Amino acid sequence: MEDVLAVVGPTATGKSGLAVELAYRLGGPDRVEVINADAYQLYRGMDIGTAKVTKAEQRGITHHQLDVLDPGEDSSVATYQEQARADLEDIMARGRRAIVVGGSGLYVRALLDHMNFPGADSDIRASIENRAQIKGPRALYDELNAKDPQAAVSIGPQNERRIIRALEVIELTGQPYSANLPRQEYVYPTFTIGLDFDRGQLDHRVAQRVDLMVEQGLVQEVTELAPRLGRTAARAVGYAEILDYLAGSITLDTAIEQITANTRRLTRKQMGWFGRDPRIEWLRGENETLIEDALAAIAAHDQGLRKTQSHEPVRRSLGS
Repeated sequence: MEDVLAVVGPTATGKSGLAVELAYRLGGPDRVEVINADAYQLYRGMDIGTAKVTKAEQRGITHHQLDVLDPGEDSSVATYQEQARADLEDIMARGRRAIVVGGSGLYVRALLDHMNFPGADSDIRASIENRAQIKGPRALYDELNAKDPQAAVSIGPQNERRIIRALEVIELTGQPYSANLPRQEYVYPTFTIGLDFDRGQLDHRVAQRVDLMVEQGLVQEVTELAPRLGRTAARAVGYAEILDYLAGSITLDTAIEQITANTRRLTRKQMGWFGRDPRIEWLRGENETLIEDALAAIAAHDQGLRKTQSHEPVRRSLGS
């Protein structure tokens, strides 16, 4: 059985296009299928703002985990893990090869790596949320830092939702939340390709991409989705800023500037996540020989000849 392939990296590096091209070069629609690992592409209707691969761009390659959630639903990494792994195992059972593609590091790792998801307790969560209202989110972060410094560093003081979840897991299990973070150990034999550009080039690509989204109708898309957007979907970069514009709190020009800045910030975070993984074979996205480079790396891996040298210069270019 051929190993699973994964294509990862920051936003705007061309991962989806590369995945489709690789699928064709490795056997086409009858041999290869793609599994999405982008958290916001799970949502129906969130197309332009997530740069979701269109039916035409899929070129007949079956794509899984696209358009599986309504915009009002809160996404769950645990649910994604269960459903995406079922897709992956079905693909493998049919003798086909899977390509996992996405920039949401947590979702990629939930699918491919050993990662546990503790249960939930609504009473515990309600108690923590009540403390958040009384004391403020900073107090919760300080509490998490005292109980699990590793988790506090990983989550940061701004992500109130994950802080609450971390404290809930600690109280529920009696173990540090960080004990449930993913280990760099594949569940399925996997070869991962990372796409990267130097920082200046990637920043330029992000600006071009945001301008194109606006031209394609991002404002109209968000306007139509606004009444149905849930808490999770409304926080997506590109959607949160246009919602502020629609509410009259900022101008459209300011919203576009914020989308560009926030997307660039996102690319730094993504590279901070993926750049720490020594298993990734990094390729330069601007290379004219990218497809051939990727195919050569896959062939070398499949033949047991994968090089193991690190790619520190790439990680330094975008690392946070």
